[in-house]
Amino acid sequence: MTPRDARYPFLAAARETVTETGVDLGTLVANDEPAVDRGRERVERALLSGRVDTETPDEWRLEDELLSYPIARILVSLLDSPAAIEKYAAAEAKTAIERLKADLDAAGSELRSTPDASLDRATLISELGLDGAITPEADTPQPAAAPEWFQIGVGTYLDLATGLGDDWRLVNRELSDGQVRVDRAELFRLLRAAIRRRVAEGLPFEGLDEDEGIAAELAGELTELRRLLSERPTVGEIDFVARELFPPCIENLLQKAEEGIELEPIEQFTLMAFLTGIGMDADEIVAFCGESSLDPEGIRYQIEYLQADRGTQYPPPSCETLSTYGICHNEDDHWKVAGHPLAYYQQRLEATGEGLVDWREQTAGVDSE
Repeated sequence: MTPRDARYPFLAAARETVTETGVDLGTLVANDEPAVDRGRERVERALLSGRVDTETPDEWRLEDELLSYPIARILVSLLDSPAAIEKYAAAEAKTAIERLKADLDAAGSELRSTPDASLDRATLISELGLDGAITPEADTPQPAAAPEWFQIGVGTYLDLATGLGDDWRLVNRELSDGQVRVDRAELFRLLRAAIRRRVAEGLPFEGLDEDEGIAAELAGELTELRRLLSERPTVGEIDFVARELFPPCIENLLQKAEEGIELEPIEQFTLMAFLTGIGMDADEIVAFCGESSLDPEGIRYQIEYLQADRGTQYPPPSCETLSTYGICHNEDDHWKVAGHPLAYYQQRLEATGEGLVDWREQTAGVDSE
């Protein structure tokens, strides 16, 4: 077992290592081994923050980290939610690409890596079955170790770029002799899409009975994850931004970020899910949180991840759940108004009535002066 197996568990070599360990996953779960808790954490972080890496990497042995991957795949299968599977696969892919970038930077070039821990670009391309379809551009001067431009076969490009947005449409790209030109950052984005597909392959697992075997042993972990997915408030569509009416917990998170304090993943998820749930798009949220510790790129990624299911699949957690994370303290006994941030906000909007000015209108007025 190598560190690379644990860092990139979707690789064929990592899967072979799991087989070679001879570990029975059912026994692992029945004995409540550390890999089970890490597997649950893996899915939870995917749902809450769009990534799967841990904040305490030294806490987990290599074996725990590697075996947490198949456990996480079982858990996300049992959630019985296509959206959860999609977001889990996207989170695994995002984490893998960030690790790849770190490996390449640490190695000093894209042609060298530490064999037992790191991954290089060529190995990943080969692993994903893309040999010959992606090649460094040959007729443009560029560093051999870290080429900036690549050529991708048009069929492969169209396959990987599907759903990435208008900028990725073929009409907006350089196309010559059946090859599409992309830069290094764009290549990473396409490779992320390929990893996402690799992770999602075979999910959900078929034949899992929640009342038997390993699924029954994971009942506690499933209950915790389902609580995050099921807290959907019964509110209508909201499209109005009035900060003075925000729930205390949301206002506290905003103030914390504006003081330059980095938010924890659950805190950032809660804030982004709330702002998305009240009708704000990515550009508006970036502007709204402009004077804060929140990174614009991170905001845009998380909003992209949330907006497809706005207000239904991934609203902010309930006040009760937020209290378990130390985020909601029932200030001013506001649970009597509503027990969910979106429901609280909607009730305050309706009670306040006329006289409110949408933050977007205020901002537009300032910009026009």
